[in-house]
Amino acid sequence: MGGNMLANYVQVNVMLPLDVVSIDNTFEKGEEIRAQLKKLAEAGVDGVMIDVWWGLVEGKGPKAYDWSAYKEVFELVQEAGLKLQAIMSFHQCGGNVGDVVNIPIPQWVRDIGKSDPDIFYTNRSGARNIEYLTLGVDDQPLFHGRTAVQMYADYMKSFRENMEQFLDAGVIVDIEVGLGPAGEMRYPSYPQSQGWKFPGIGEFICYDKYLEEDFKAAAVKAGHPEWELPDDAGEYNDTPEETQFFKDNGTYLTEKGKFFLSWYSNKLIEHGDKILDEANQVFLGCRVQLAIKISGIHWWYRVPSHAAELTAGYYNLDDRDGYRTIARMLTRHHASLNFTCAEMRDSEQSSEAKSAPEQLVQQVLSAGWREGLHVACENALARYDATGYNTILRNARPRGINKSGPPEHKLFGFTYLRVSDELLEGENYVTFQTFVKRMHANQDHDPSVDPIVPLKRSEPEMPIKMILQAAEPKLEPFPFDENTDLPV
Repeated sequence: MGGNMLANYVQVNVMLPLDVVSIDNTFEKGEEIRAQLKKLAEAGVDGVMIDVWWGLVEGKGPKAYDWSAYKEVFELVQEAGLKLQAIMSFHQCGGNVGDVVNIPIPQWVRDIGKSDPDIFYTNRSGARNIEYLTLGVDDQPLFHGRTAVQMYADYMKSFRENMEQFLDAGVIVDIEVGLGPAGEMRYPSYPQSQGWKFPGIGEFICYDKYLEEDFKAAAVKAGHPEWELPDDAGEYNDTPEETQFFKDNGTYLTEKGKFFLSWYSNKLIEHGDKILDEANQVFLGCRVQLAIKISGIHWWYRVPSHAAELTAGYYNLDDRDGYRTIARMLTRHHASLNFTCAEMRDSEQSSEAKSAPEQLVQQVLSAGWREGLHVACENALARYDATGYNTILRNARPRGINKSGPPEHKLFGFTYLRVSDELLEGENYVTFQTFVKRMHANQDHDPSVDPIVPLKRSEPEMPIKMILQAAEPKLEPFPFDENTDLPV
């Protein structure tokens, strides 16, 4: 019986603090982190997740990498008997929900932006976003002779060489490749640092000269040299109805609107595809899983235009699956999909935001499973209550436990955001321990569940046409029970 129940086990990881490694790239919190890791291990968690900040490691100059602080952290994780999910964090920390520290991208890269500010994502009014380089410079050799993609690839190569001992020992099991702001594969369409407030629709962020030129060339090729980037899509804090683009029967449904949205979302898919191809080459043969993170943009999900998803680069409509296309691209690299907002209930949201996090989670997880991917999840906001945990448990095994073997669908893993004194004390810690046990299907902690196989080389490049076939028809999500059968 135990063996069959073990097939229902979902791994639980916990994110470490954003500033484990300090802003001067040293590790000063040894005792504090050691104590936290001990309590996490005692709670039965499987591993931890950590941001490996580009701005710290390559902060001193091109290819001047310093991994020493991270090595110290990884040693403590290994000592605690935990696994490690490492995020290749090519974005700035600061300016997003929950960011408590400020770690910019490397200064020498930002200096290049002083003479060429178009290396940064730009909105229609010309405001630059310095959280992450625009995907318009992926192939532009502007960085002391390197392109953005080459910089990311070199960083990952150096990580592999310097962290060989932890890769060989099976400590590092997951490499999550950062593909945008907050490490998520999206455009920075809703930056708090520029005045965005929930539930604003956000803005299209493709007005740097590199993306503008790319769009112009695409429009000419399509036989419409007169088409321009949208000028009717409103501002960060608008509602869909306040804009010509997103209102019912708006521009998004016209030939020109569809052309733009295809271009905008395809650029994002190509960006992920390119960088994952590099990551796959770097970690080939390692026993790690490659992963990317997709943002949970649940507001305006209930309006026909899905405005907030569209500005972020997810071309998702009631009759078009904007997530299954991304999932299909991931299949080529044997990569997994990590999604967020697993703890949210539709009933907890304000009605004005037309928000539907549960439906969104069900759509995205189903898209990943239909493409045969490992699908993982995390929570968007810290929760310590039974309702939050039970919602995660329901999403982890949508039809509950299967006593005779693996359930039809289950999450490959769940990562809890984030370790804190509040989580590890008193009643909160007791509830969290129960949650971990329930995620493990009431089995004891078992490191042998879902072993990671050596990473195989990416499949041949998939034509964008084949990727886009996954968008239609948009299928109903798999059935999800209303509540979990193993509540906290």
